[in-house]
Amino acid sequence: MKNESTYTLTVPAATEKLADVRKFVFDHSLQEGFSSEQIEDIRLAVDEAFTNIIKHAYEYDSNQEVLVHLHFDSDKLVVKLTDYGSSFDITKYKRPDLKEQIKKKKRGGMGVHLIRTLMDDVSYSRVNKKNEIKMSKNRG
Repeated sequence: MKNESTYTLTVPAATEKLADVRKFVFDHSLQEGFSSEQIEDIRLAVDEAFTNIIKHAYEYDSNQEVLVHLHFDSDKLVVKLTDYGSSFDITKYKRPDLKEQIKKKKRGGMGVHLIRTLMDDVSYSRVNKKNEIKMSKNRG
């Protein structure tokens, strides 16, 4: 296995592109030696983040683009999704009450919680009108 590898994919911010993003993440994570369980966690987290960008940052404007960046090293995978839409203020995020969500049969609102649960490290940033969610998954 190589020490470091980087792959990038730029796709329209459209739900029809979710399958392309999933395949991109799957193919490279498999090639880089991640387990099928790890790959499913990574794909689901990327899926949620990509969907949040489509819905919240771009408000379903499929003329916009999302950059998907994968960086593998000997310890971990770092996934970065970059967009130029409305920003997400993590300081205003409140963890959902899972029991309430289930009781009220409420769909949605679980993406950030799910991403944080599935990945080992998650951060959000906004610099020069560019939003970035950075998620990492350790190999071990």
